[in-house]
Amino acid sequence: MSTIVITGGSGLIGSELTPQLVAQGHEVIIVSRTPKPSTQKNILYATWDVKAQTIDSNAIAKADYIIHLAGAGVADKRWTEERKKEIVESRTESSKLLIKALTQTPNKVKAVISASAIGWYGDDENLKPKKKAFSEEDASDTKFLGETCRLWEESINPAEQTGIRLVKLRTGIVLSNDGGALAEFKKPVQFGIAGILGSGKQVVSWIHIEDLCRLFIYAIENEALHGAYNAVAPIPVRNKELTFSLAQKMKGRFFVPLHVPVFVLKLMLGEMSVEVLKSATVSCDKIQATGFSFLYPDIEAALEDLIIKKR
Repeated sequence: MSTIVITGGSGLIGSELTPQLVAQGHEVIIVSRTPKPSTQKNILYATWDVKAQTIDSNAIAKADYIIHLAGAGVADKRWTEERKKEIVESRTESSKLLIKALTQTPNKVKAVISASAIGWYGDDENLKPKKKAFSEEDASDTKFLGETCRLWEESINPAEQTGIRLVKLRTGIVLSNDGGALAEFKKPVQFGIAGILGSGKQVVSWIHIEDLCRLFIYAIENEALHGAYNAVAPIPVRNKELTFSLAQKMKGRFFVPLHVPVFVLKLMLGEMSVEVLKSATVSCDKIQATGFSFLYPDIEAALEDLIIKKR
């Protein structure tokens, strides 16, 4: 089978994706600043230093595919100017390093599958007249996340100039039991409170972690795929609906709805509050048209799996 290099392999997506790739018989090389000794069959580690722009050339030489997930967590810390700079550069500089390695190291890489995000689109207010959802041909937003995604994608685009197929998956809110947004949604529900953010009317375009991992594998296996695809479930959901569905799965009828006012969110999150309050309706029609089928197309199916089946 293939050798697949993963950057950012220890994060939420990489931690789920790696065992799935290994289960299919692939060898995975995780590049890291602090690589671990290899203790599992078909999982190896290699060193890179993004600031110093160095990477183990042997990993690049062995790779059949590269999955590029590296980037500082957008919601991990408050958005100071320093943190925003780190969010952007962790993505653009890591891409720059990969491009340099691909041009300087003899390799047999067939495709680069790079993460991006639906932050590209901004708020539904940006939708063109009569358009119900954002699609891949829409321009990037001019606010921070839109600019971040634009720079992120531009930084990996030169991979195509080397003759390598490039796929960019613009990922929605990832629902997983191992961290990310769902863990934050769960916190108040554990105490019987269904925390509705602002009006609760804002649309959330989300994806189950299993479907996202299947999409990365699908992008590897399908040579016809190239360019940007939205990695979101077919049926987006409003914040209030998501919160109520989660509370019902966790607590039955024993929870109290509580609206968290906009001003409180702004005090708590600063500039990042824009992201939890905005409405972003994003279409997955393009990837579905290629034949991809979602296991969890709606929020009820996703939470049934994550909350009920996996208790």
